[in-house]
Amino acid sequence: METRLYIGNMSHETTEQDLRTMFSEAGTVESIDVIMDRQTEKPKGFAFVTMSSEDEAEKAINMFNAKDVKEQTLKVNIAKPREVR
Repeated sequence: METRLYIGNMSHETTEQDLRTMFSEAGTVESIDVIMDRQTEKPKGFAFVTMSSEDEAEKAINMFNAKDVKEQTLKVNIAKPREVR
């Protein structure tokens, strides 16, 4: 079952391709959504990565949570469902 991960505290220079290269070390990456600021069109510093299984998602968390990437320490965990505003 696909599992969506939250990737926080990213450098604003981190690209979708950077994430795809990193997270594919843990398994199959189904999708990546780098969240952009609507006004500046620059990354906000977080993203969502969907892995193809729970096992691969857990592996990615173990590999990349608290890892330094581009002078930022990543926060990687299971994404929580979006709250209704």
